[in-house]
Amino acid sequence: QSSEHNILVIGVPNVGKSSLINSLRRLHLKKGKATAVGGEPGITKAVLSRIQVCEKPLMYLVDTPGVLPPRLGDVETGMKLALCGAIRDHLVGEDVMADYLLYTLNKQQQFRYVQRYGLGQACDHIEPLLKHVALTQGRTQKVKVLTGTGNVNMMMLNYPAAAYEFLRDFRAGRLGRVTLD
Repeated sequence: QSSEHNILVIGVPNVGKSSLINSLRRLHLKKGKATAVGGEPGITKAVLSRIQVCEKPLMYLVDTPGVLPPRLGDVETGMKLALCGAIRDHLVGEDVMADYLLYTLNKQQQFRYVQRYGLGQACDHIEPLLKHVALTQGRTQKVKVLTGTGNVNMMMLNYPAAAYEFLRDFRAGRLGRVTLD
């Protein structure tokens, strides 16, 4: 007798639900992607049809968009979810997230960022870190400044881009293995 298994894959946004389905499909059926994946929340927009991942036993998985509780318990929980990519960065703000990340790294005595960015020592404030990241990583932007004699183009440090770089390095594991809980 042949039985069929249907399994719903559910979890918070951006934890790899679609990637898991694609991996199982590649492993057992030697077939390619069946569902789109990305490094940000919200790629899966609706519950898709069943995706076969195995022949024996016959097994189907159903992908779902990520779910979060309607209300987060506290700000810190929200910040941790944002750092992990479960909440879109722009909804919280890269600068706020970078500041919380620096606080967390220092609190856990995870100082890999000091060597990564060539700092002399750990820092307690986000501005000097972002300034250093912007300088060393070339995160600048051209800005027009109005003067008495006309427009002048100036290069300014791009702090939002530096904050995003800091967050990306954290998410890629380049600042060490850090657990937020």
